[in-house]
Amino acid sequence: MARPRIKDVARHAGVSEKTVSNVINDYAHVSDRTRTVVRASIEQLGYRVNLAGRHLRKGRTGIIALVVPELDIPYFAELARHVIREAEKCSLTVLIHQSGADRAHELAALAGFGSTFVDGIILSPLALTADDLRDRAGFPPTVLLGELLEEGADHVAIDNERAAREATRHLISLGRRTVLAVGGIDAPGLGTAEARTRGYRAALAEAGIAHDPAALVPVDSFRMPAGARAVARVLRDGVRFDALLCLNDQLALGALRTLYEHGVRVPEDVAVIGFDDVEGGRFSVPTLSTVAPDKAAVAKVAVQLLRRRIEEATDPDGGDPEGARHGADPNAGRDGVVDGAGPGVQSPQDRIVAHRLVLRESTEGHEGR
Repeated sequence: MARPRIKDVARHAGVSEKTVSNVINDYAHVSDRTRTVVRASIEQLGYRVNLAGRHLRKGRTGIIALVVPELDIPYFAELARHVIREAEKCSLTVLIHQSGADRAHELAALAGFGSTFVDGIILSPLALTADDLRDRAGFPPTVLLGELLEEGADHVAIDNERAAREATRHLISLGRRTVLAVGGIDAPGLGTAEARTRGYRAALAEAGIAHDPAALVPVDSFRMPAGARAVARVLRDGVRFDALLCLNDQLALGALRTLYEHGVRVPEDVAVIGFDDVEGGRFSVPTLSTVAPDKAAVAKVAVQLLRRRIEEATDPDGGDPEGARHGADPNAGRDGVVDGAGPGVQSPQDRIVAHRLVLRESTEGHEGR
């Protein structure tokens, strides 16, 4: 049996092919009655939209790439799930690529992998520099995640400096005075670790606590074993501390294990807080207090910004009549507030999405106490 086409649906519903197209694209000016009739015909005939044909007619493939440093870091795995979900709402397929935080791999991704099979890229760079990103002529549309390397590209992140300051303030409010920053970096820079370290130091200064360079505990990776090794090292060196700000949850979970093995009680002796609110922290013993970025919002805004850029690149005069109806408004500002930008080519967007402190047993004792 031949696959049903739009004209078959139109004939079955007793409407024009244009009306069927309007219903498929969810245009607002179709009456409820007509919409119901057309959808019933679509369901009865088993009609399916030919997405490949639709994308090709617009000069696109319908494929976007999500490029992250490491897929087995839970934060990036959870983020990828949200990106895929948002892309599906726009009839886009997501190609996931692991860069390994390697500059050559990130440059290849930025250039579209030397091919034209991706319409755009959502990239979380760790090894690229501002110079690498400055000249992107001929490259696919790109949205950056994480800390901003330059002002010429769309960018989505949380306010990492503010978040770390809030987390450190919370530890200080509990009476903790010797807070170590596991993964902290005492150097200028635009990376996430640098931003979180600045927030940590700012909170100490606000509380009148002198900064001790030895309170920044270096790590060789942001994985659980590195957190465990780092805390074992400071315990072995006899460093006194009553709180840990870990720059991600993986480091915090590793730290919890080492503290347990050395008979250090959490939170009675040492309070611990992490970043990212990954699933494992909700099941650790004790459960992990953390900074929770709104990963769903990061994904939603990133996909919509990229979708707008793809429209501008492939249809600069017309744009997609569906606009930004799917998901977040790409003109949304901090925490999704619309900033009033109009249609047409938009200047680079810098979007800061929400975060919140999630307080659990590792700082508060039993949850809900």
